[in-house]
Amino acid sequence: MEVRAIARHIRVSPRKARLVCDAVRGKDVREAMAILRFLPQKSSDIIAKVVKSAAANAENNYDLDPDELYVKRIYADDAPQLKRGKAASRGRYNRIIKRSCHITVIVDERAGQ
Repeated sequence: MEVRAIARHIRVSPRKARLVCDAVRGKDVREAMAILRFLPQKSSDIIAKVVKSAAANAENNYDLDPDELYVKRIYADDAPQLKRGKAASRGRYNRIIKRSCHITVIVDERAGQ
């Protein structure tokens, strides 16, 4: 049974978060948590929190065995952007876009074990 957890409006660029998501996709939950603990990216702590939440949802709400869980799907989608600006030379104005993302983690039990 697929169980999910979502973190919304995270102030990390989706492009940077996807690099961390790719590192843990398809791994067991325990292995994914170990990998995320040692990654230097800012988004690794946030993604670890979402993976932990999805595993807790599976264990508490659906009585799934936490040792059998793996990260079936994980992705970082675009979220609303903050549009800011900065004064540039010759009286111009440069737009600064501060991106954010929604992180979704779906865990499932390994079949055949």
